[in-house]
Amino acid sequence: MTASLDWVEHAARSFEPGGTTRIAQWDTPGDLARAVNPHTVQTPALDLIDRELVQAWNTPDARLIISMPPQEGKSERVTKTGNLWALTRNPDTRIAIASYAQSLAEGFGREIRNWITTNNGDDDTLDLGLAIARDNGAARRWQLSGHRGGVICVGIGSGFTGRPADALVIDDPFADAEQADSEYYRDRVWEWWQAVSGPRLAPGAPVIVILTRWHEDDLAGRLQAAEDGHVWRVLNIPAQADHKPDEGQTDPLGREPGQWLQSARRRSREQWEAIRIRSGSRVFNALYQGHPSPDSGNVWKRPWWRRYRTMLWTQHPNDPAAYLVHDMDEVIQSWDMTFKDTKGSDFVSATVWARRGAEVFLLDKIHKRLTFTDTLAAFRALTAKWPQATAKLVEDKANGTAVINMLQSEIGGIVPVNPTESKYARANAVSPFIEAGNVYLPDDEIALPGVDVDSLIDEAAAFPNAAHDDEVDSTSQALARLLLDGTGAQAWMEYLKRLAAGEPAPGNQPAAPPAVEPAAEPDPDDGLSPLQRARNEAFRANYR
Repeated sequence: MTASLDWVEHAARSFEPGGTTRIAQWDTPGDLARAVNPHTVQTPALDLIDRELVQAWNTPDARLIISMPPQEGKSERVTKTGNLWALTRNPDTRIAIASYAQSLAEGFGREIRNWITTNNGDDDTLDLGLAIARDNGAARRWQLSGHRGGVICVGIGSGFTGRPADALVIDDPFADAEQADSEYYRDRVWEWWQAVSGPRLAPGAPVIVILTRWHEDDLAGRLQAAEDGHVWRVLNIPAQADHKPDEGQTDPLGREPGQWLQSARRRSREQWEAIRIRSGSRVFNALYQGHPSPDSGNVWKRPWWRRYRTMLWTQHPNDPAAYLVHDMDEVIQSWDMTFKDTKGSDFVSATVWARRGAEVFLLDKIHKRLTFTDTLAAFRALTAKWPQATAKLVEDKANGTAVINMLQSEIGGIVPVNPTESKYARANAVSPFIEAGNVYLPDDEIALPGVDVDSLIDEAAAFPNAAHDDEVDSTSQALARLLLDGTGAQAWMEYLKRLAAGEPAPGNQPAAPPAVEPAAEPDPDDGLSPLQRARNEAFRANYR
């Protein structure tokens, strides 16, 4: 996202809402930052923030949300230098700074005040042309000499009485994940915003919210979800570009998918990768990508997933790089593919699943950005690793079609899949099996090397609002094959749903399952279609 207006021209205009505007020598907050501190590191992300700030300060009633990774200079640029820059242009601006703690807000105000005090033109210092009033210079609340403008600092939950604010900057309303995860504290922040935004803001006052995202229902989330959410301009700068060009999406910095942020702290690509691994997918997606996922999930909820804690596989007797499973009815691979010659916008995702009766177990998975050549190699390797996975499901479109065409004469069992429903509909169709506890994931202690189960759970919880959904696609494709194909389960579930909704049942609905006497040794194939039964028998005959 970039400002559509010429921000240098904007900076020369007046932003009031009342008082005298003067022409200053710094066109942007970044220009002033370098003047105050010659060691300032200017990055493309800060260039973009400069443009957004200039536009916000020159637009009556502007509403701006900025989110970006922590420790990348957003508070320094927006709350400190940005507010100082605004005062150099209009010393009559009364600015309110709010944060999760009174002490933090006062720290911002104190540093702005100190810059004004030390940059007064004496001893060849920079002359900002501002001075602090001698009788009104406390860190909590100070005023400029000869002007009505200044800064008042408050903690979230506190009020600022007296004159209204001509601008409000909210910097990190939550201290940490514990606060953001607390519904009580989220409500408290929201109630504070509602009490302040109307009574205390002067007509035309801009509001700028900068934060690291912790929770989908944080202040930024509620502001966007509110009835007037459309008035907020949102700038999210992810640590790693995660847009999807094929869907018309763009990166705010014009990066290629997968490209890391040029860091104000000079983090290298390797250091960014280390942060991603160390943080875990849920924290990384929230704090560093600006895509917080819900606590429980939308379609596939976190508490639904079950774990198994006993290895289901053994090493192949003739191939130390391969594995076998026992007492299973079927093993399959499921692939969702996106690749490019450069960093792809999505990942290549492959999952390996085993089914025993109505229970399904994840054995292995791949989740990487791969080129076409690397994808072919990964396909061959996974096939050799799990020789029992006779069926290999591949979505037959775009990149998947290319893989099918290349490998179908070399590797047996490649099954093209042509979905007719949306991703959401496919995920929703198999969600009852996950909710019922029929789907198991390996416990972290026994999972094979490289199998990050948490990443699948996190992506599933964020679906359909997450940046990526490749693991969800691979999983829903596999579960549909294993649990819906040929068993009549899908028709039966639709029938029960209609009955629950009070809809009349059509005459061709499946009959209720007949009551049977309990057997000493239940047949695991009981109730399956001839197709499913034949597959089970063939599998057991080969791998018993």
